[in-house]
Amino acid sequence: MSDILIAGVDEAGRGPLAGAVFAAAVILDPAQPIDGLADSKVLSEARRDALAVLIKRDALAWCIASASVEEIDKLNILQATMLAMSRAVAGLAVQPGRVLIDGNRVPKQISLPSEAIVKGDAKVQAISAASILAKTARDAELIALDALHPQYGFARHKGYPTAEHLAALEQHGALAEHRKSFGPVKAWIARQQGQLF
Repeated sequence: MSDILIAGVDEAGRGPLAGAVFAAAVILDPAQPIDGLADSKVLSEARRDALAVLIKRDALAWCIASASVEEIDKLNILQATMLAMSRAVAGLAVQPGRVLIDGNRVPKQISLPSEAIVKGDAKVQAISAASILAKTARDAELIALDALHPQYGFARHKGYPTAEHLAALEQHGALAEHRKSFGPVKAWIARQQGQLF
């Protein structure tokens, strides 16, 4: 039985029009298994929140990191996601022997032995745990943003381009937290600039 420590890595928030993109890295403790780990997308919000508490309590190490809206607009969402993932791995208090990343590519900033696993969040428990931490952290940020700007409905759609969000964007305009490089936001800004001339 290998005693190499495995870190699972996943992200949350590539598709939304607002907010940072989050990533998490988790090294689970084989001596303290956590029941019910699964891809965060198939879990209820209440279950994700409960599991996040257990992961933070029982994992050998975990780290949540993000890349800002400014970094997303400067680098593009893919590169910002890779940056957030590499920050999460770098932030682990324990260095893993191997890193397993959800998806089809390994961030170039990670120098440890690494492997990308498509649908890894449904196949590898450490990646499932990372998906839960990334998702709950991102949701918490959007709920906080909702408290500042309730007219946008961020607590409900979490920044994704729903009909409600697109209507709010049209009515109230883009916030600093909106991703200026994303189509609907970019189009709104272009219309505003067109009206200035």
